[in-house]
Amino acid sequence: MSMDRQQAWTLLTQYNKEPFHLRHAITVEHVMGWFAQELGYGEERDYWSIVGLLHDLDFEQWPEEHCIKSQELMRQAGVEESIVRATASHGWGLRVDIQPEREMEKVLFASDELTGLIGAAALMRPSKSVADMELKSLKKKFKDKKFAAGCSRDVIARGAELLGWELDRLLDQTLKAMQAEEEAIEAAVAAL
Repeated sequence: MSMDRQQAWTLLTQYNKEPFHLRHAITVEHVMGWFAQELGYGEERDYWSIVGLLHDLDFEQWPEEHCIKSQELMRQAGVEESIVRATASHGWGLRVDIQPEREMEKVLFASDELTGLIGAAALMRPSKSVADMELKSLKKKFKDKKFAAGCSRDVIARGAELLGWELDRLLDQTLKAMQAEEEAIEAAVAAL
């Protein structure tokens, strides 16, 4: 079945209650939608967004089975196989051997951890916002391994490589995505 956002949200909130996880899902949803538009997949924007929204479906309740349990949950819910595969592929090399192949899968793999790093960096700013963040300050935070240590720099770098992008381009584009979508993300989070 082809999913709309409401169906995806209902499925997500069936297994996710933590505000932190819901905010991350909404952030990645918006970042993926922005990338779809930016990279010439505008007609697939909703699809990319839903993949972003659902990518961590199983993480809150089954962190040890992340990207494995989600496949089962989605198939039970009748989610189309391309979404099952795309969401699972961001666990490539860590949990699953489903390699990101489509550009959308590579963008998810590359930007997922990075949105967490950018979000953490924003919280350190007086504005608490990405609006006034510059690439050079993001690069500094990226290089500081102690900062947001849970965000894997290796995964981010491997994601850039998968896309055939310089790391700077990935950092810059993901920051731009979060800046462009910040208001929409905050509005969605406020409505929780």
